[in-house]
Amino acid sequence: MSPSPKIGIIGGSGLYKMEALTEVEEVRLSTPFGDPSDAFICGRIGDVPVAFLARHGRDHHLLPTEIPFRANIYGFKSLGVEYLISASAVGSLQQEVKPLDMVVPDQFIDRTRNRISTFFGDGIVAHIGFSEPICSALAAVLTAAIRDLNLPEVTLHPRGTYVCMEGPAFSTLAESNLYRSWGGTVIGMTNLPEAKLAREAEIAYATLALVTDYDCWHPEHDSVTVEMIISNLHRNVKNAQAIICETVRRLAAHPPASKAHHALKNAILTPLDKVPAQTKEKLSLLLAKYC
Repeated sequence: MSPSPKIGIIGGSGLYKMEALTEVEEVRLSTPFGDPSDAFICGRIGDVPVAFLARHGRDHHLLPTEIPFRANIYGFKSLGVEYLISASAVGSLQQEVKPLDMVVPDQFIDRTRNRISTFFGDGIVAHIGFSEPICSALAAVLTAAIRDLNLPEVTLHPRGTYVCMEGPAFSTLAESNLYRSWGGTVIGMTNLPEAKLAREAEIAYATLALVTDYDCWHPEHDSVTVEMIISNLHRNVKNAQAIICETVRRLAAHPPASKAHHALKNAILTPLDKVPAQTKEKLSLLLAKYC
């Protein structure tokens, strides 16, 4: 295969492939953390090499809790990915954030319970900085692409807080109103573990949140049908493909400096000569430049 991709794309609900990919090759990887959700689809968007992965599998067979987050991010790292764009279907927690709008969140609230969101442990301790969980440099490229495309159906919200819930059931009404009182903008089930692991893997990460409907707090929520949500999902995916292609083009032309690319520099507390050999081998891809 020609040069390793530097840009990765994670597709969420509805976005199971990138139509613009050419020279496509499926790459199946095994990692120290198990198998990823599916094969990585490696190819080109224009002249730019990229790697695409369907988060839930191309047939959407994985619950949010079942997604092998560590294997997915480790797989992107092993392919040489330095910038990772994550597309995710979400519900809206605010009146002004409407179905078909797009949000590029800058914050998360963690409401998950059963997710392993670190590569570390087993004899090595690391504490990444995470006050800014999204790479602001990558988010700036993404928001500029959305603005300049000026898609007729899309209203951009360049900041917001993504509430990451456990699932697979949706919120209760009381929970939905609680998240609104906390200042939540959108709600989903997948992106926070990805953001934490991408930071540990020193990959710049940003979310493209695709609003399909209002969460259950909304008085007209009961009038939302499955058909409406699926229709919005398909329209969102069409717009998301255009946005991702433009973002990839801009990243390739002017890759921004990212603090995420040095996230482990001052994060590892355990002296590396004290780390068990088996653990050091398992994490060699992450630790190589610090050994």
